[in-house]
Amino acid sequence: MHINGEGWHRIMKLPHNDQSSEHKPDLETHIPDIIEHLQRLFTDAPDLVIRKLSIMQTGEAAVLAYLDGLTDKNSINKDVLYPLQFIGGGGEPGSELYVTVGHIVPYTTWSHIIEALLNGDSVLFVEGRSECYALDTKGWPQRAIEDPQLEPSLKGAHQGFLETGSQNIALIRRYIPNRELKIKQLAVGKRGPASVSILYLEDVTNKEFLKRLEDRIKGINVDVIINTGELVEFIEDNPYSLFPQLISTERPDAAASQILQGRCAVVVDRSPSVLVGPVNFMAFFQSIDDYSTRWSIATFLRMLRIAAFFIAAFLPALYIAVVSYHFEIIPMKLLITLGESRGRVPLPPFVEAVLMEITLEILREAGVRLPAPVGQTVGIVGGIVIGQAVVQAGLISNVMVVVVAFTGISSFILPNYDMVAAVRLIRFILMILASLFGFVGIIIGLIVMIEQIIALRSLGMPYGIPLAPMRFADLKDTFIRAPLWLMNKRPISTSPLQNRRQGKSRFQEEEEEKKE
Repeated sequence: MHINGEGWHRIMKLPHNDQSSEHKPDLETHIPDIIEHLQRLFTDAPDLVIRKLSIMQTGEAAVLAYLDGLTDKNSINKDVLYPLQFIGGGGEPGSELYVTVGHIVPYTTWSHIIEALLNGDSVLFVEGRSECYALDTKGWPQRAIEDPQLEPSLKGAHQGFLETGSQNIALIRRYIPNRELKIKQLAVGKRGPASVSILYLEDVTNKEFLKRLEDRIKGINVDVIINTGELVEFIEDNPYSLFPQLISTERPDAAASQILQGRCAVVVDRSPSVLVGPVNFMAFFQSIDDYSTRWSIATFLRMLRIAAFFIAAFLPALYIAVVSYHFEIIPMKLLITLGESRGRVPLPPFVEAVLMEITLEILREAGVRLPAPVGQTVGIVGGIVIGQAVVQAGLISNVMVVVVAFTGISSFILPNYDMVAAVRLIRFILMILASLFGFVGIIIGLIVMIEQIIALRSLGMPYGIPLAPMRFADLKDTFIRAPLWLMNKRPISTSPLQNRRQGKSRFQEEEEEKKE
């Protein structure tokens, strides 16, 4: 294929290397037979369009087939039909054809033709030719680029991923315009193959992690993958753990930042989120805004998130344990207030806490499922009305309402939705342990949680790193966010092939000059 002086791409008879026994040439060369075969393959498919035409240049009869709704009509009219029917003339049958689409693939098997049509290509059949041509005229419905819904940013970019894999890859390339950014493309699904692309830096990413990820994706045997959430369950190390082992992000800048650290990004076509791995536990407390604000503010916010994690997970359990078993540790004045608050409550602390927590979860889900304006109203009004009503009715104590409200607000601080969902389940487990064993149960739950974090792996990388095992060099970007000019190397936890991330800044040079 090449471009002639008039700027028209020409279809040439290319050699066919894919001629295995499974894909033998079986394409009819007679137009009526081709039309009959298409109609037989796509029965009860009114969106199949079969357009007969005569090629002006060669005088050959041809058929253009495509699925309405998956193709770009303007591209078909301007880049295919117009050049074939009105450009050229005087050519011999079998000679090259003029079209202006960017990508053309010759096929000789019906299995490839069906796949091309279902993927949005239009297919050109020419009378007497033993091969047809899949033309890149994809144009399915898609939305415009919008601000990410789950990961809003104050100072970061306001661009989110879309449902088209190629556009998502382009958004990442905007941030990493480097030839070392490589893409491995795989297909997952027997009935509806989904294009899955692994993006990584060839001179940085550890090949062991990359191979492990690629092998797990290749080993998936399902009908179809709808979104990244389904893909995660097939490739994560421990599917029974409550903790997420891969990060799902809607932000191209966040995905690019993770790739630059030596991680892999998995783009699933038809899904508006991208997976990142391997990751550690502390990565779920980091936000892209941390690198856009001053390091001191970012450090404070990270510590606040970690504190909010423990508050959201442990506060209701601590309330149950203290009220049920360990009330002697409460100061006398607070104990009197607590006793007055619970004096009219007929329910034990555990039932009281579970009732309020379930109510909170119901309000949270109602706010998510309803339209945004209505959802916010339900969340605010419902919380106030229900909270006030149950207190006045004597079903719940005032202190319990404060505990549940503080717990809910703390969970909203966490930047990753998957970790928030994990905390919601951990909270109920700790509440049960606290109701049975008091502080002993809470300590048992804490030990099991720490053991889980230490034992987990993310694509083979320790989940608890850089704390377990300890890596002091990586502590610059965990609980604290050190100044960017001090983070000259990539995280050791990702085992990068190239550690150096940046050179010395003027601050480091000035300090060295002072020492000299």
